[in-house]
Amino acid sequence: MAKGLCELLWLKRLLEEIECSSQDTMNLFCDNKAAIAIAHNPVQHDRTKHVEVDRHFIKQKLEDKVIRFPFMKSEDQLADILTKVVSSKIFHNSLDKLGIDDIYAPT
Repeated sequence: MAKGLCELLWLKRLLEEIECSSQDTMNLFCDNKAAIAIAHNPVQHDRTKHVEVDRHFIKQKLEDKVIRFPFMKSEDQLADILTKVVSSKIFHNSLDKLGIDDIYAPT
């Protein structure tokens, strides 16, 4: 989550340099409810000791209203077709959403 946040901040700075930026809060869609809860809740958990620095960085950006983490079901994540095994239905739906056409399909 912290790496995705860093990439979003980099993109925001790039857009500011070319004067196309917006002051709106950015969305980093996440399909892990536990990760969203840990990012929002400052309570220390035993399972989060190894992510202490990242958690504070994320929490600071949440409090500054730079970013928010809306939940998105895994089957709605377009990037899943590039990183996970998905059913053919989800695969073809994602291809349609991405605008990718089958070059071998009959016309």
